[in-house]
Amino acid sequence: MSLTAPSAAKIGHPNIGREPLWVRVVVIGVVIAFVTLMLVLPLIAVFAQALSKGLSPFVEAIGQPDSLSAIGLTLITAAIAVPFNAAFGVIAAWAIAKHRFVGKSLLVSLIDVPFSISPVVAGLAYILVFGLQGWAGSWLIDHDIKIIFAVPGIVLATIFVTFPFVARQLIPLMQAQGVDEEEAAASLGASALKTFWRVTAPNIRWGLLYGVLLCNARAMGEFGAVSVVSGHIRGLTDTMPLHVEILYNEYDFVGAFAVAALLCLLAIVTLILKAALEAFQPEVAANAV
Repeated sequence: MSLTAPSAAKIGHPNIGREPLWVRVVVIGVVIAFVTLMLVLPLIAVFAQALSKGLSPFVEAIGQPDSLSAIGLTLITAAIAVPFNAAFGVIAAWAIAKHRFVGKSLLVSLIDVPFSISPVVAGLAYILVFGLQGWAGSWLIDHDIKIIFAVPGIVLATIFVTFPFVARQLIPLMQAQGVDEEEAAASLGASALKTFWRVTAPNIRWGLLYGVLLCNARAMGEFGAVSVVSGHIRGLTDTMPLHVEILYNEYDFVGAFAVAALLCLLAIVTLILKAALEAFQPEVAANAV
């Protein structure tokens, strides 16, 4: 009697590699057709429309003052929201994965709230809190602080919708790593801060980068919540997605698709970086949420 253990394929996936050739061809063909129809063709259409009148009008549309303002505001918003959520994500994941405390499950549920609430509802909630008629409206007016229909409101809305990305990436990664290394460091006399920087941080750096990439992509492309709190003040509170909508509604199709193409390029760069990270660190992708 052979004592050799059956292969994993036979145990977990008994039908892998046994499908008829036509089944595999159909399945792969359906996937390729769907991706082409839903993703590739729309992207091609965006770039084709943006360059329909040549490269010069494309560059001119990008160089318009309102377009440059929208690009700058988008980058500034992402530059504030992403580090904030990265810092929170690390702290929250460290607390949840490495410690026991009352309310841990509630904290995990609260982190997932932005995934379940419409961004438009989030924008309205900020107006109810920080708007002129909101709970803090009178106090903000008295102290000459403007949040809604200004850059702070846009940043807050973006932070809300990108809130879970880093934390939800790091929580399962830290849980999978366990606490053995941290306990060993503590037994050797290392402080909590030194243990974090010398033990925990090196183990999560790739997962953190992965979460930051996803967070940044969402921050630059957010429309719903930002649209509610921005006030659509052209040249002041319009991000790139909002500027695309304005140009399209004004029938400036080349300008609208030029800015949209720039957003697509930023997204493509993010996907390339994400794919490269997954190729070099496959365990990061395996823990992605």
